[in-house]
Amino acid sequence: MMQASLIWWLLAGGLVIAELLTGTFYLLMVALGCLAGGVMTLLGFSVTEQLAMAAAVALSALLLLRRSRLAAARGRNALNNPSNNLDLGAFLQVEAWQGRRARALYRGAQWDVELAAGENIAGEWYEIKEMRGNLLIVVAKRS
Repeated sequence: MMQASLIWWLLAGGLVIAELLTGTFYLLMVALGCLAGGVMTLLGFSVTEQLAMAAAVALSALLLLRRSRLAAARGRNALNNPSNNLDLGAFLQVEAWQGRRARALYRGAQWDVELAAGENIAGEWYEIKEMRGNLLIVVAKRS
């Protein structure tokens, strides 16, 4: 019985180490399942019950993680996620538009600028909402 418990604890520890190396929370949820299996071993349950409890705890934890705000934040589009790009939310001045496109000076260089869908030309100052390569997608600055 002690050896089965040791296997569960080693699996949980290995999964925590793997999580630390990869940076995903999913392995932590599986490690929680392994911990539940280890506790079931110490309480004297059969291998089948240990496996069932480990699977149930791991699946429940995975489902909770998928529904959490953390998963929603990770699912954002990388193009318009301010955590990935510090230029998002910055302001730039557009002096002349050619249709919905323009060239503007930003951070000491000329950039292609395009109005976001549904946005109208209004004033000279615009906020960067998205970056696609060297194309800045902007909306009018709201005061």
